[in-house]
Amino acid sequence: MEFPFTRSLGPVQSAFLTGLRERVLLGVKTGDGRTLVPPVEYDPVTAEEIHDLVEVAPTGTVTTWAWNHAPRRGQPLDTPFAWVLVRLDGADTALLHALDAAGPDAVHSGLRVRVRWAAQRSGAITDIACFEPYDSGDDAAAEPTGHDGRFADPVTGIVAPARLDYVYSPGRAQSAHLDALAEQRTVGERCPSCRKVYVPPRGACPTCGVATSEAVEVGPRGTVTTYCIVNIKAKNLDIEVPYVYAHIALDGADLALHGRIGGIPYDQVRMGLRVEPVWTDGGRHPDHYRPTGEPDADYETYKELL
Repeated sequence: MEFPFTRSLGPVQSAFLTGLRERVLLGVKTGDGRTLVPPVEYDPVTAEEIHDLVEVAPTGTVTTWAWNHAPRRGQPLDTPFAWVLVRLDGADTALLHALDAAGPDAVHSGLRVRVRWAAQRSGAITDIACFEPYDSGDDAAAEPTGHDGRFADPVTGIVAPARLDYVYSPGRAQSAHLDALAEQRTVGERCPSCRKVYVPPRGACPTCGVATSEAVEVGPRGTVTTYCIVNIKAKNLDIEVPYVYAHIALDGADLALHGRIGGIPYDQVRMGLRVEPVWTDGGRHPDHYRPTGEPDADYETYKELL
């Protein structure tokens, strides 16, 4: 599951990220003289708006850390590393980032570190590739540039992807459902008490709380109960907008499932439309549903499935 979050930047965040692109580290000064890095737009203590930018050094001190022995996809380094909070020289708060170290024995609170800049920078926190241990004898590494925080071509917006990868164990009922889909069939299960047929099956009736085991093949045709028109193009989805996603009550089912409607202009989709699945070679579920050409279903036949 992935959601790319697009946001605009105010003057403080814009200056901070643009500075990273230019290898300049900026904080913001509060009314009582503290320097906050990363900078924020409002004082977290007084809620006063703050905007006075000040440069800090690319060196600092580890305040606390945790060892990451198994990096995941998308993390700063692909070899074991430490997550560290680093208080940069000249700052009063700590910045969270990765530390490239030989092992957990090489990391401790109080360790002196410096920024390792990414070779290609675009105005993002990843412009800091990571931190690395710093020999305090290398004075050149600690020198700020003297920048005033004003840049040409500032970064004004970012896209922050939020992603969740998970492994799902479907269990007995849904495994049977998925196996049937591989054969282009849709199978649910009937509750022995209320006799409702649930698709996809859940292994138990959510109304009666009893186990279900009687397999029931439903569909393949069904009725659109309700729908929405999608006007925003999704990443990595080769479907032109606008298009329609609908809740579809398959014939014989007592629970509507959702699917995309195709083969008809989006503004002609309607409640009660009779549809059938369209499968693609190797598809594990219908690619979309299309109109059957039958008369629309009467509202009374699907009103309980809205």
